[in-house]
Amino acid sequence: MRAITVTAQFYVCRSVSSLPHHKVSSKSPSGQRRLKTYLSHTLICRIAPLFHSHPPRLPFRAAAVLLLCVFVSACATSQDQVTRTDGINDPYETTNRKIHAFNKGLDKNLVRPVAQGYGYVVPVEIRNTVNNFSDNLSTPGYAVNSLLQGDLASAGVSVIRFVMNTTIGLGGFVDAASELQIADRKTDFGETLSVWGAGEGAYIELPLFGPSTQRSTAGLIVDFFTNPLTFATIEDVPERYVPPVSKGFAGLNNREKFSDTIDSVLYESADSYAQTRQIYLQNRRFELGENSADDFDPYEDPYAQ
Repeated sequence: MRAITVTAQFYVCRSVSSLPHHKVSSKSPSGQRRLKTYLSHTLICRIAPLFHSHPPRLPFRAAAVLLLCVFVSACATSQDQVTRTDGINDPYETTNRKIHAFNKGLDKNLVRPVAQGYGYVVPVEIRNTVNNFSDNLSTPGYAVNSLLQGDLASAGVSVIRFVMNTTIGLGGFVDAASELQIADRKTDFGETLSVWGAGEGAYIELPLFGPSTQRSTAGLIVDFFTNPLTFATIEDVPERYVPPVSKGFAGLNNREKFSDTIDSVLYESADSYAQTRQIYLQNRRFELGENSADDFDPYEDPYAQ
């Protein structure tokens, strides 16, 4: 694509070769210090050089790296702290509830009506092809994170899927790989941080993006800047708007597709914030294999009578 692709490949190879051979214990003070030192070195020395490929946006990207380091440090030092007895670390609940109210109002007045109109006007077959295209653009990021996690098999599968869907799948509009029983293996940098031993940190709700944790938010930032096929890493040409636009339409399709479930959580539960938080944390921990045997039921409304 451009010079950043070569740089990214070099970054991936060096990062994989230097991963610690044993999992650092982040519960002991010495383990926390070692983890923070390692992650800070990785983020600053390995990711920051990628941003030099586009000087006009360098200050913004440098600020993103600094913000990321703050998030990771918080994850590494406070992963075992909880503010309640149910295993939920939500020290920013007051602010989170305000953001949740904003997101809920945005969904009610804009996102849900637009998604319903999109689902009514555009045939489901076309909507699904847009989703396929958007997913294909994210596949290089899956390969990068699989490599960083030391999962060579999943990285290989992601590369194969991307090549197949981009060629015989007509640019990704057709999921040819799935038709041939090659299942996708989605991952992100938040999961990479989990593999490296970083704790999930505090629960936070992001404007527009919804529920998250400090670790997942850090992963979101890194994924945005390191995937070769994102808005941030494509030259200043009209094509750079294709990834975010396709992802936006994919989000509208998913909102319409899962409308009943989303509406029941947001508009029918006694406390939509607590319900959303519960479901997100349960599902995220399950994805990362961090569940405990006595984890809560994600579909149980804690305030229902």
